[in-house]
Amino acid sequence: MQVPSAQIAQHLQRGLKSLYTLYGDEPLQQQECADALRRAARAAGYTDRSVFTVAGAHFDWSEVLAAGGSLSLFADKQIVEIRIPSGKPGKDGSQALQQLAEAARGNDSVLTLVYLPRLDSATQKGAWFGALDAHGVTVRTDPVERQALPQWISQRLQAQGQRVQAGEAGQRTLQFFADRVEGNLLAAHQEIQKLGLLFPEGELDFDQVENAVLNVARYDAFKLAEAVLGGQPLRAQRMLDGLQAEGEAPVLVHWALAEDVRTLHRVKQAMVDGKPLPMALRENRVWGAKEKLMERVLPRLTQAQLSAMLQDAHRVDGIVKGLKVPEWPTDAWQALHRLAMGVCLACAAR
Repeated sequence: MQVPSAQIAQHLQRGLKSLYTLYGDEPLQQQECADALRRAARAAGYTDRSVFTVAGAHFDWSEVLAAGGSLSLFADKQIVEIRIPSGKPGKDGSQALQQLAEAARGNDSVLTLVYLPRLDSATQKGAWFGALDAHGVTVRTDPVERQALPQWISQRLQAQGQRVQAGEAGQRTLQFFADRVEGNLLAAHQEIQKLGLLFPEGELDFDQVENAVLNVARYDAFKLAEAVLGGQPLRAQRMLDGLQAEGEAPVLVHWALAEDVRTLHRVKQAMVDGKPLPMALRENRVWGAKEKLMERVLPRLTQAQLSAMLQDAHRVDGIVKGLKVPEWPTDAWQALHRLAMGVCLACAAR
């Protein structure tokens, strides 16, 4: 059974289950969900706790199975936590997890918590994950996307008795805050808590937030590509600067940008050949946020524009590998800025 991470509190009001699987790549949300589960467990009388971290192919699963099958002399109920940082339990682990999932059914003396990173679709279709989902509750913890971040910040501020100014001034404050913490939700949580200590309760103005909130944003090359496709030049510029400051490899940034340019070119060619846009996107394995962005920009991008972008991406490929290209900057980051801004402005054009 799937439960959104944002609804874990409402779920627990209806009662605690015996098996939970938390998976995803957002550590703050996973930590908060786990904390909520432990609080509910303590209130329900789970007083003992065992933690196992699965490391390496030779992990001894018998200890985990034994822990779930035995109770302490001094504890009526216990929590068994299983952390699998790699997301790959192996053959023995797969069998053990299926066994644990079966044993969890109707067992109110042991609460089993399984922690996993983000899983691909193939892994989620595996027998062991299917057993965890069928016999327990699975909670997916995804990052808060940039467009949802201001609202997330606002809700967190309200929870500690604070609010931003009404109207446009408050939205400007929230957008500034989001720019400072994008891609780093744990740090965003800490900055919100800091504001709670500095200005307990009441209304926050822009100057208070600007002076208090550190620039702790973290970016990745794939989110940069989404900003470029979304026609957001200021955000794309900020992300490029951040990636350069963080020491990201230019070749990775180029790959993310160039892959999207190549995909746009292929899909456009398929459209010219008579294929409907949704079919062309599916055939090129485009889905999720990228699918919506490409659906928006492809009808207005011409083949000539996309061919020019493809040529520019090819030139920058040489530059990031140390080659000199006539009429282009020799510095890899300057070349990446030029490529990204060219694509971004084309995608932003009406």
